[in-house]
Amino acid sequence: MSKIPFAAFAIVVLCSACSSKSTTSQQQDAKSGPQAAARATPELSVAEVATALREKRATVVDANGLETRQKYGVVPGAVLLSDHRSYALTELPSDKKQPLVFYCGGTQCRASDAAASRAQSAGYASVSVMREGITGWVRAGQPVAGITKS
Repeated sequence: MSKIPFAAFAIVVLCSACSSKSTTSQQQDAKSGPQAAARATPELSVAEVATALREKRATVVDANGLETRQKYGVVPGAVLLSDHRSYALTELPSDKKQPLVFYCGGTQCRASDAAASRAQSAGYASVSVMREGITGWVRAGQPVAGITKS
């Protein structure tokens, strides 16, 4: 028997083992990737966020765009991000222990997840998301502030 076919057979067997290991690694990465991190980010209700703000226990961060802010307003005192994906980290409080609550348009919006993930990656220790967003905030009868033109 020639050594070449045996070597080719060995490579195929090894590559298939690598491939299945790679698939397993990909499955594990999918479970621990950015979407999983977003799912792992604690979610707070509108009532919990309102209480945290009233008690000055958190900073609220608005990940909405201008159009949504103009339509619904913003949570009073919210930090308004320039962009939910590529905002400058200097837009966030300098104290990385300060609890941050990110929100966007509503339950289907994921801009808050992207913004929260960026903060977590930058070392912010206490990051959560208000899943109901500004629409849930308004629906709950919470106060809103208008936006000022800069």
